[in-house]
Parts: sequence; C-alpha cells; structure tokens
Amino acid sequence: MSPLVIGVIGVIVLLILLFMGMNIGFTMVVVGFFGYAIIVNMKGAMGLFSSVPFSTIANYSYSVIPLFVLMGQFAFYAGISQDLYAFCHKWIGRVPGSLSSATIVACAFFAAICGSSTATTATLGVVCLPEMRKYGYKDTLACGSIAAGGTLGILIPPSTGFILYAIAAEESIGTMFAAGIIPGILLAAIYVMTIMIQVKINPDLAPKGEKVSMQEKMQSLKGVIPILILFVIVLGGIFSGIFSANEGAAVGAFIALLFLIGKRKASWENIKKSLVDTLRTSCMIFMIMVGAYIFGYFLTISRIPTTLANGIAASNLPNLVVILLILAIYAVLGCFIDSLPLIVLLTPIFLPIVQQMGMNTVWFGVLMVMIMQLGLITPPVGMCVYVMGGIAKDVPIMKIFKGVVPFVIALIVTVLLVALIKPLSLGLPTLLYGSAG
Repeated sequence: MSPLVIGVIGVIVLLILLFMGMNIGFTMVVVGFFGYAIIVNMKGAMGLFSSVPFSTIANYSYSVIPLFVLMGQFAFYAGISQDLYAFCHKWIGRVPGSLSSATIVACAFFAAICGSSTATTATLGVVCLPEMRKYGYKDTLACGSIAAGGTLGILIPPSTGFILYAIAAEESIGTMFAAGIIPGILLAAIYVMTIMIQVKINPDLAPKGEKVSMQEKMQSLKGVIPILILFVIVLGGIFSGIFSANEGAAVGAFIALLFLIGKRKASWENIKKSLVDTLRTSCMIFMIMVGAYIFGYFLTISRIPTTLANGIAASNLPNLVVILLILAIYAVLGCFIDSLPLIVLLTPIFLPIVQQMGMNTVWFGVLMVMIMQLGLITPPVGMCVYVMGGIAKDVPIMKIFKGVVPFVIALIVTVLLVALIKPLSLGLPTLLYGSAG
C-alpha cells in the first residue's frame, strides 16, 4: 500500500475509535505510532515515541497553558463570578430578557480570565440559573443562554483554543489573543440581540426587568474591578510587549492568587482544589498535544496534507468557498470530537492549504476557533450543554439543546460576518503589531 492509502486508513481508524469514546490523546498516540511504523519502520516509530513526549512537555513556551488555567482556577475559587453577575444584572436590568443578557455579558467577562468554555458554563450556571428561575424565566432560555454564553470561553482571550492554534500554526499567542477580542465582543452582542428578539417574539420566556437606581449600579462596579485589573495587566502587558505570554500568564496567576487571599478564601482546601484542577486540565491538554504531534508526524509522512493542498489548489474554487468548506468539515467533526483536540489535530492538515492559497493564517485561526464553538452546543458531544445538564438536573437534555438553537444560528451569522469582514479579526492585531500574520 502507498503511504497515502495508509494515511487515509489511519484517519478513518482514528475517527472510529474517537466515536467509540476512546481517550483522545491516547488514541492519537497509538494510531500515529503504528501508522508511522508501517510507513517507515518500527525503529523510527520508537525514536519518535521516545523524543516527542519529552520535547512537548518540557517546552518552555508551553508553560503558558497551565499558568493561564491556574489563573482561572484561582479566580473561580475567589468567588469573582457572583460579584460579576450582580454587576451585569444591575447595569442591563431593563433590557428584555435582562437576566439572560446579563449572563452573556458575565460569561464574556469571566472568559477573559478563564479561557475554558466548560469552566465558564459551570461557574456561571451555578450562579445564574437559580436567579433566572427565581424571576420566572423559562428553562429553555435560561439554560440555553448559559450554555451559549459559556462558549465565549474558547474565543475571548486568554483562550486555550487560541494558545493551541498559535502553537500548532507557529503564530504569536499575543497576535491570536488580539485577533479574538473584537469577534468575541461581537458574538456576545449578537447573543444579547438574539435574547431580545426571542423575548420580543415570546414575552412568556422572561418577565420584564426591575428598575435599578444609579447608586446600586455604582456600588456593583466593585464586581467587575478584579476582572478589569487582570485583563488590563495581563493582556495589556502582552500586547505592549512589557512581558511575554508566559510571563503574562504567571503575573495573572499571581494576581488571581492575591484576589483569593484578599477575599479571604485562600483556605488550604481552595488552594488544593485550584492546584488539582489545574493539574488535571493541564495533563489532559498535554496528552492531547503529545498525541497530536505523533499523529501529525504520521500524517506528514503519509503526504495527506500535501495531497489535499494540491488537490484543492487544482480545483480552482474561489478561496472563500474553500475556507467555508474547511469550516464545514470542522463544524461536522466538532459535533463528535471535543474542540481542543480537534484544533491540534486538524491544523497541520488544513493550514498548508490556507497558506498555499495566500490566505491570512491569523484570520483563519479565529474562524476555526469560532466554528469549534458550534460543537460545544450541538449534539451529540455538546460539552457546554451537558455541563449545563449536570447543573440543571431536572431539565431534559434535549430541552437545553432546543434552547441553544437560536444561539447556534447567531453563532453561524457571526462566523460569516468575521469571514467576510476581515478587519473584525485582523484590525486590532494590525493596530497593535503593525501586521497580523
């Protein structure tokens, strides 16, 4: 068999094993290892297996991942989310579906210190769902808005999705962070508009918001100050070049620890939970990266990326059509495979195609991460929906999926806007760095 045929068989075997529920990182390691051994030889595969895990985990630039995860964990156990939600509720309380809209805004703010969609959903779900139920919100809107808002965690910096893409595509993490800010704000705004339209069409979904005095609004500002401090110092420092992404992540983790201490929640139990959760998440991500690198070597030697790139280049399809086809593949696979491994897995396959067409890789990275959000709220994987189902145990999971349908439409519209209007993603990094990609 030719290397190309072996490569295709390897990809099919990988997808079958993933659909069967096998561990993602382990599956990529096994398929990549044996595929490489078949094409090259067992000695070469053993050499790959002996070098890739260490070189990946020991890489200094990858320390940004556990540091940003630790920052989010400290912020979570500091209880910042409750104060943040109170702030959002008071300032947009008169907007139709105000509590759901406040949830979206709170998710956007929390995403700026978390970087994880499932963590954002879990954190804000515990805080927001009881409040919305207290005021008579329907479960479809309440759960749907929390699950959809949680997807902002993978888009608004510091995003784990952007970090993994930047590493895989050899792009600047700071550039990817800058590119995600405006699309993240735009998506949050369109989510809020989606809520307003739903409530306008069906007022029974949510009651009218209460009037809040200016004094109460000003008092609630303290809820957003910690996040603004983290956002300005960490991302501001990275964008201005004061410190690198790794240093910014370390500074952010230290400041979040100070907030934990300042709020008198720095118990040994909370610190232990923060460290254990960080370790668990980081190990999961590093295992995925090790597997993706080994599988990536197998793909490269099988010439699948090169063959795909040459085939698409010879098709003479318009560049935008090619990009939309690639995004459609991401969207379909995202329904079955978690977003983070999919980013690491598919970037080496499709990035050469984007580069060969002369398209901007930063712009493509933003689109890719955005389309990954679809998989977080669509069946059968829909991790944010299942996290929400774990919080609202009395709500059928299909009812939550029904609640996110309007937000799925809103997300697709936003992806198309970012695809067609490149300055939405490239404007800020160009302004900050002089160029984007």
